[in-house]
Amino acid sequence: MAMRRSALSSGPEKRSPATASKRASTRAQVDQAVRTRLLTGRFIPGKSVTIRGLAADLGVSPMPVREVLQRLSAENVLEVKSNGRVQVPSMTPARFDEVLTARLLLEPELAVLALPSLSAADADALTEIDDDIDVRLSNGDAESYLRLNHAFHFAMYRASGSEVLLPLIDSLWLQFSPFMRTVYGRVGTANLVDQHKAAIAAIRDGNASALRAAIRADIQDGMGLLGREILSSKPPA
Repeated sequence: MAMRRSALSSGPEKRSPATASKRASTRAQVDQAVRTRLLTGRFIPGKSVTIRGLAADLGVSPMPVREVLQRLSAENVLEVKSNGRVQVPSMTPARFDEVLTARLLLEPELAVLALPSLSAADADALTEIDDDIDVRLSNGDAESYLRLNHAFHFAMYRASGSEVLLPLIDSLWLQFSPFMRTVYGRVGTANLVDQHKAAIAAIRDGNASALRAAIRADIQDGMGLLGREILSSKPPA
């Protein structure tokens, strides 16, 4: 009997629920950290990092970092090279046009979808975020502006409860944000037009068409800076 127990126990070792939970928690933390770095432009376009280097920076093993990066690579947010180096994909004029078109199609509609669930208290919370954004714009704090601008939009979008549009829009933001940070570093934030106040007013009034128009204008103004920068650096045909 002792030998039989030994044989039975020689199979693959099962992970305990605690171990599996710890791995999932670590992976979630890495995912959040990487996404924050993308949204605030800390992944610099044209500059690669290594999986091991990023893991060391985050204080974790390479495995959860590799898992997160591979998932983001599948979304075309990052490129993972065979040598283990990772970088933001190039933003070509064609890619920019696709991202802009997708944002203009999806985000205004998601904001309108969220409108019935947005209360006066939500409008007050959005006003607080927007007031903080104004401060960051005035002092040229581009990284904080990007973080707060994302918080403003997604405070609206999450109220929709969408399980389809929200992940798509989240992926779009991860794709263009590193380039926005680069552009703001070159031209500053003084030229940005704040369309958020029009969006907040539309939420308070329950005006779907005004909210749709405000979100479209906000996207076009912000992405316009990026578009002009990309087109100006396009090599001649």
